[in-house]
Amino acid sequence: MSRSSPCLWMPLPQADASPCDRYKHACCTHQGDVYVLGGRSTHCLRDFWSYSVVRNEWTQLPCKGEAAPEELEEHSMVAHEGFMYVFGGTLDCAYTGWRCPLWVFDLGKHKWVHWQGKKSASWMPTNRKSHSAVVFGSSMFVYGGYIDMRGSSQEFWRLDFDSMCWSLLGGGQQAPGGPGPGPRHSHCAVAHQETMYLYGGLRGLREQRDFWSWNSGSRSWSCLKTTSGPSRLVGHAAVAYRDGLLLYGGGQSLNAPLNSLWRYSFRSQSWERLALLPGSTNPPARIHHCCLGLGPSYQPLTPTTTGGSLLPRLETKPRPFKNKCFPSPLSYLGTTSEGAIELETFEKTENGLTVPCAVREGKKSCLTFENQAFCNRWSCEEVDGDGEGEDLADMMEDVIVQNLPDLLLLLGGKPLGQQAALSVWQMTLTDP
Repeated sequence: MSRSSPCLWMPLPQADASPCDRYKHACCTHQGDVYVLGGRSTHCLRDFWSYSVVRNEWTQLPCKGEAAPEELEEHSMVAHEGFMYVFGGTLDCAYTGWRCPLWVFDLGKHKWVHWQGKKSASWMPTNRKSHSAVVFGSSMFVYGGYIDMRGSSQEFWRLDFDSMCWSLLGGGQQAPGGPGPGPRHSHCAVAHQETMYLYGGLRGLREQRDFWSWNSGSRSWSCLKTTSGPSRLVGHAAVAYRDGLLLYGGGQSLNAPLNSLWRYSFRSQSWERLALLPGSTNPPARIHHCCLGLGPSYQPLTPTTTGGSLLPRLETKPRPFKNKCFPSPLSYLGTTSEGAIELETFEKTENGLTVPCAVREGKKSCLTFENQAFCNRWSCEEVDGDGEGEDLADMMEDVIVQNLPDLLLLLGGKPLGQQAALSVWQMTLTDP
């Protein structure tokens, strides 16, 4: 009997000083912050934003200069060791074989920087849209995409971050593709341990519902056969979650977006459509949106020095602070959001991870954190008047970022929201 994991959805209204609503944009996370670049509203956009989940605050970042990208849509963006890597999505064919559509943003200096690879390298990907990009170790892997005049591509590229050199792994004339997904765009892909998982998308003009895995060790593709799961999808989004992945939205066309949330288990190799927790707000139907995971369950698994086990990279020592959490106003719980539940510290679980201590009282915990002025919710009892309060506040913010609760964020997508600000929703899973 499969376990049920109801989900709790909530909209997060945004302030005026926030990016406009959009679709076909790119998002990623770095150290608890969310980054949004470009996309399309009524026109193609050239703006770059960061969002502090802790402070519930948007900051517009520079997106001008010789090293910065122009207007982009259907591009990709990944983060690695303090840098953001943006690829593809340009509006015309100006980027041909002699110039690669890759841009690098220094997160520490908040500036776009010129990237340097081997000038003699002849293998570099040309501009494309609706491709996928994931990170393994110190490399970015890019699959497929739509290339003007050529249509759907099956090229599979690797960018080594250390040397900034590209290599073609499959799908091109120099490196023909073997068994695999074939030409593909508007699909989704996630990385988990040593494997990339790819679902659906367009193969030419036909929507797909096939599911593939690529092992970075053997460099081989496998088609994953399942008896159930999502339908044919394009413009959907997925994130790795614990020992599986979560896939949201998409559809067979822009006019038929879905609001289904699916969970795939790597262990059982099966799909489960997740039901709403009674009383939860219905999430919006979206296509060409972004999904991002925050919290320990969404962190990539990395080898540790103790027995080779794989655990999320987190602090193992409980760090006390106070913040406010509240349950959704569910009638069967007999409470409303006005009755805030205060979480005062973190506890260590059996597997050595630090998680918030919740007030359970025999009831299933379905808490979501109140992210309005979140960084001002803690208590600082041992602060004198010598300016140590600011240092302590910075330290506490770092603690909060390291111990964020598990949240899935849904940003933007088609159709655009009724408000001008970017549509942001959060989802919390209530695992049994």
